[in-house]
Amino acid sequence: MSTSAPLPQFGRYAPPTHTLVHVSDPHLLAGGAALGGRFDVDRALERTLAAIESAADRPDAIVVTGDLADLGEPEAYRRLRTAVEPVAERLGAPVIWVAGNHDERPALREHLLDERPTEEPITGVWDLNGLRVIALDSTVPGWHHGDIDAHQRAWLADQLREPAPHGTLLAMHHPPVPSHVPLFDILELRHQDELAAILRGSDVRGILAGHLHYSLHATFAGIPVSVASATCYTMDVASPADRVNGMDAAQSFQLVHVRPETITHTVVPVVEAEPVMTFSPEWVARMAALTPEGRLEAFSRKPGR
Repeated sequence: MSTSAPLPQFGRYAPPTHTLVHVSDPHLLAGGAALGGRFDVDRALERTLAAIESAADRPDAIVVTGDLADLGEPEAYRRLRTAVEPVAERLGAPVIWVAGNHDERPALREHLLDERPTEEPITGVWDLNGLRVIALDSTVPGWHHGDIDAHQRAWLADQLREPAPHGTLLAMHHPPVPSHVPLFDILELRHQDELAAILRGSDVRGILAGHLHYSLHATFAGIPVSVASATCYTMDVASPADRVNGMDAAQSFQLVHVRPETITHTVVPVVEAEPVMTFSPEWVARMAALTPEGRLEAFSRKPGR
């Protein structure tokens, strides 16, 4: 786990008021089986969790936006819990589990949430020191496309009647945006116009989603949407859009930094590579000891100019 001291403020923006870790699509299988007989999703999740502990210094929450288990198997949920909860405990962060189209609500409830196994949508509201996170369930039992049904939309509208001090983030699996990959549009979220009508004028500042297996950024009803790539496998979007297939590379998660002025989403690659050392805590300390003008002189001025 990162134990670095808070960074000094070198520019116009103060440190974030909140930090979230956004992870998506682990697709675990019972018994540690390889996904599709090819992708070692357990190893990919292990590497992702190690990177999260290295990068995230006491985040306010870890948000996992769906497809937690590939086949909805009870053992897969138990194994996911065994892997993630110790990391969350060391970081001091709650885990916000979001259902995806590969999940099964009863098994997810019983084996991940310790709840009665029902088919009711899995929703929730978290108050993270004034930042509200609302988890929606965009799954449709027995299908892979997404929807937010009328009952859930009414519940969401009721939750949003009172704004939160730092605003609200929605967490859901199916992103309400078009995809680069045509096949995903078959599985898109339904009733998007009705959802947009609820969100316009609300305090929702961002939507966190998954499902696509690659990072994507867009807007919906004027609200930023950030899709996290998968931990299991990603999509080879360098190929033509009608030939995109999965690849065991480019897995990542996102660090979400919330400030009064804006929210940033930093894509963190999960790679085994040695960094080229340029900056260090000692370098930061030297910069902090200088005046703003001195920092510009030391770091901004081009050589010989």
